[in-house]
Amino acid sequence: MLYRLKDAGYEAFLVGGGVRDLLLGREPKDFDVATDAHPEEIKAVFRNCRLIGRRFRLAHVHFGREIIEVATFRAQHSGDEAGGVIEEGRLVRDNVYGTVEDDAIRRDFTVNALYYNIKDFSVVDYAGGVEDLEAGMLRLIGEPEVRYREDAVRMLRAVRFAAKLGFRIHPEAEKPIFELGHLLTEIAPARLYEEVLKLFMGGSAVQSYELLGHYNLLQYLFPQTAALLENDQSGVFHALILRAMENTDIRIAAGKPVTPAFLYAVMMWMPMQQRAKELRREGMTEVQSICEAGGEVLSEQNRYVVFPKRFSLQTREIWQLQPRLKRTTGSGPLRLLGHPRFRAAYDFLLLRAEAGESHQELCDWWTEFQVENPDVIPQAASRAVPKKRPRRRSRKKPADTTSVSDSGESA
Repeated sequence: MLYRLKDAGYEAFLVGGGVRDLLLGREPKDFDVATDAHPEEIKAVFRNCRLIGRRFRLAHVHFGREIIEVATFRAQHSGDEAGGVIEEGRLVRDNVYGTVEDDAIRRDFTVNALYYNIKDFSVVDYAGGVEDLEAGMLRLIGEPEVRYREDAVRMLRAVRFAAKLGFRIHPEAEKPIFELGHLLTEIAPARLYEEVLKLFMGGSAVQSYELLGHYNLLQYLFPQTAALLENDQSGVFHALILRAMENTDIRIAAGKPVTPAFLYAVMMWMPMQQRAKELRREGMTEVQSICEAGGEVLSEQNRYVVFPKRFSLQTREIWQLQPRLKRTTGSGPLRLLGHPRFRAAYDFLLLRAEAGESHQELCDWWTEFQVENPDVIPQAASRAVPKKRPRRRSRKKPADTTSVSDSGESA
């Protein structure tokens, strides 16, 4: 890609986290390219290109399932220029283009302002990033408070990079975080969801969780959770979250899949439980209260960090299976083995036991039950899903009869 842009007459550099990680001896998870070509010009060079974003116009170049992100050099602006809008110190539109030097000054941290130049195979450092890499220091480019007010997500990025790289946040960049966390409430909940995934599903969830607590940022992402953690005198809720984060990091390190649904089931478990207890006092059964409370707490959570419906449904299923796991007699356990969310619900039960919330004897029973019935699980699964009756084929209509086509509404 770099050579193709160069051959088309444009400057092009590998930039950011890819260069940083390579210099640290790490394997980059993705690569970003910066160029003086404008988005439409990038699209003209690459047929497999898609332009995205309004606030920050980007080009995504697709190679199968891989995506290389290409950004045009940005320049500082006051908000009056075409393509740039600043409201109350926040960057609302940021598409004012400049040179590579302008672009380096605009980046957030010095260690992310390193450019690999294919012309002479050099790493160009405009902000002292190499020195900070060697010192293990995260330093913001420019005035920290101004940079955080431009984009409050930079506080979460500081936490994420500190957790991921094991770096210290420079005191000048650290101090405003304690005071400006409230600015996260002005960020779109959908954007914060993406940041939460990066924090907790990037292999350093434990450190990210602890740093979010240290900088008092968790309350702006999971306010219901943070409120209960403050009053968690037994430490059970904190232990549950910590064990889940540890388990997530272990699975990612082993190359195993992880899902946001399980993470949310843990993070929102105690708020859901608290509300469910209130509903049971009003006369609901345990199952009814969990169904109702689950919907309420996740709906409230969406005001801060939007949680996609496909995952929220899975989270609620994990919760709703917890009462069913208490029943170890009759045919119920056999049927439960066939539930698509059984394994996640069982793992959640194990975590609860490790945190000191549920009975270990119940976990041992289910563990032994699965070992003793390995061949029954597929049969249980087939019984758990009702068989559909075969469709009755309709008689063919005479050739001269007009009918709705397969692509019509009747399909």
